[in-house]
Amino acid sequence: MKSYKDIQDLIELAEIQMIDFKIVDIDGKFRHVTIPASDFSVELLEDGIGFDASNYGYAIVEKSDMVFIPDLDTAIVDPFCDIPTLSIGGNAMIIDHPNNRPLPQYPRNVVKAAEDYMKQTGIADEMIILPEFEFYLFDQAGWEVSPRHSGFEIDYQAAHWNSYEEGHGNVTGLQKAYHIDRPLDTTFDVRSQMVLYMEEAGIPIKYHHPEVGSAGQFEIEPRLGKMSDMADATMMIKYIIRNTAEEYGMTATFMPKPVYKEAGSGLHVHMLLKKNGKPVFSDDKGYSNLSKTALYFIGGLLTHIGSLCAITNPSTNSYKRLVPGYEAPVNAVFATSNRSAVVRIPAYAKTPDLRRFELRNPDATCNPYYAFAAILMAGLDGVRRKIDPKKAGFGPYDVNLFNLSDSEKAKLKKLPKSLDEALDALEKDYEFLLEGGVFTEDMIRNHIARKRADANEINTVPNPIEFDKYYNC
Repeated sequence: MKSYKDIQDLIELAEIQMIDFKIVDIDGKFRHVTIPASDFSVELLEDGIGFDASNYGYAIVEKSDMVFIPDLDTAIVDPFCDIPTLSIGGNAMIIDHPNNRPLPQYPRNVVKAAEDYMKQTGIADEMIILPEFEFYLFDQAGWEVSPRHSGFEIDYQAAHWNSYEEGHGNVTGLQKAYHIDRPLDTTFDVRSQMVLYMEEAGIPIKYHHPEVGSAGQFEIEPRLGKMSDMADATMMIKYIIRNTAEEYGMTATFMPKPVYKEAGSGLHVHMLLKKNGKPVFSDDKGYSNLSKTALYFIGGLLTHIGSLCAITNPSTNSYKRLVPGYEAPVNAVFATSNRSAVVRIPAYAKTPDLRRFELRNPDATCNPYYAFAAILMAGLDGVRRKIDPKKAGFGPYDVNLFNLSDSEKAKLKKLPKSLDEALDALEKDYEFLLEGGVFTEDMIRNHIARKRADANEINTVPNPIEFDKYYNC
């Protein structure tokens, strides 16, 4: 735990001149307010920094005055600022007298509420997760949406389409870049620098590597950590990836499907529960060495997968990734070592402390705090209700689902095929999110309304492929 004195010592040691407060908006993006380091005081830690929450998507204008309280444990020296700067995250509070109270919608508060509810159930006292970060690096990206012109253009020097360009011989074939080595891996140093920044920020990293997409897709994987810590780490990892790309004259995107005919980018979430430091999901005699509690947790995830998608995959572009043929899941089933299942149990996690499974549908357009909290709530609902995924018809399917016959595929529960379908599911199935006051009906209604507006707007814009299909009809 960092104290006020710890921060003052760091300010002096690193010759910090500015303190940058990182505030999370309702979409899971950083916004910030900066003060001179000389103004940092004990009173500021108690009174906080005032801000207009309506501009963050949290409150109506009439009740929008909030206060941001710094969390000193999140403090890091920002590597991207020319002027020495300390970045600090924190929590949002509603101004109330005599005491302020937590803003229920604020993402960090939602994750804390989910963890508190988990402890109250007695099922576990820790949720440990590992999100995998897939992303694309481009040398350039631009777009325009107007009545006169709509389109985008991207480029990556080592992409397959540059094989005939002079000086661009180091390219790989379409969908052939998985773990490709140098010299074909042209951004190795960029990613290594990203990892060094992450390690300096206190985020241990397991590895980084090229992914399947040959137009610049990569992955960085951290190590397992407590859910609330990993939600904070997710924000910082995305911040570091984007800013390091900028340092190298590139641009990074976590958009789920930015390149036609290439693999999409997900945010696979590995998870396990612990109670009193002991694994809850491990059983030597269970299917794939998982306990009944683990299977019930899976049952909850698969039962609520449609409504979860509205939170874990909240963009229209998300559903261009969740299609057959690109290792992305489309069926609500579980299996061992099967990347076509939405819940995959990795066979390499053999020791009791590491036995777990991953949810493969999420992507990084989500607000990580809301997404991780919703995943936990769905799983806990499965444990409370003892939802057996085998009896519910969710598997296990230890075969390639894409090779099943059409009649067998028809029996499988499907993931939503669009954002509208996912929002429809959330409208019908959200009670599990309300348990323990973790989410509120107002939050859910607001989320549905905002995402419906996105979908409605995007659905009215002509797509370039529609000209190809219908211009001369």
